Amino acid sequence: MANTYNFFDTAFDRIFSDKNQKRIERATLWFSIIGFIIHLILIYSKKFELFQTPFEARLLEDPISAIYTPFSIILVYEIYLLIVYLPRSFTTAVSKQFEIISLIIIRRIFGDIPKVSLDVNWFEYAANRQLIYDLAGILLLYFLIYLFNQRREKLPKKDLSNRLKRFVSSKKAVSVVLLPVLIFTSIYSISTWFIELFMVNENTLELSDINAVFYNEFFTILILADVFILLLSFQYTERYSQLIRNTGFVICTILIRLSFATSGLTNVLLILSSVLFGLLILRIYQAIEKES
Repeated sequence: MANTYNFFDTAFDRIFSDKNQKRIERATLWFSIIGFIIHLILIYSKKFELFQTPFEARLLEDPISAIYTPFSIILVYEIYLLIVYLPRSFTTAVSKQFEIISLIIIRRIFGDIPKVSLDVNWFEYAANRQLIYDLAGILLLYFLIYLFNQRREKLPKKDLSNRLKRFVSSKKAVSVVLLPVLIFTSIYSISTWFIELFMVNENTLELSDINAVFYNEFFTILILADVFILLLSFQYTERYSQLIRNTGFVICTILIRLSFATSGLTNVLLILSSVLFGLLILRIYQAIEKES
């Protein structure tokens, strides 16, 4: 068993080393800039009728939509960081999940701005209402994440006992396995969406929401990973407060996953309820720990 722990510790340290993290950070920056420029070129090329798409391309209708591409690339980097932070603590990992869903909403705002119509009664048009929901939602979400991180910083730092070191090693093993699974899932999801894009044109089927592409599967896999880590934690702690806290954070991920199956105000409310639930769970946990 010790050799298994050592193997995953070594693999994690090599894959997610500081050197590799800096490389991926630089690559993210350059890909974001290049992606933004290419998206702008495609938008203006289509505008001047230099090419035509055989499908409806809303993201090629307005220059503001070009911001969608760099945000998508930044989100990939944030998911990478989530995998890096997963072995640190449940609280740190769930905080990163909240940041990821907030960036997804911001990206959605830039993608949906071209759909807004100023020629009709504002609240009669669905796209206009969605923009209001998203803008209000991101403000509340940003504030709740601030409160959550403020609470997280107040958690006491604990020395790593041998049992805790084994638990961290187990979580590193989950991260090492999770990385190739998510890479495969992302390639499969994007490829499926592109195929569907052309099938919709031919068979007049309904196209999946681009904002949910990959993230549906991502949060489903994340729920399974969180549950696995939760089960592993049972052998390293018997404290009721800690088990309830960790279980509560799994529920937060489930609420985020459920939000992708909804739209409009329900979508925003589910996301906000996830962060609010996590904040309350953390606050109650800290109160119990303070008393004990």
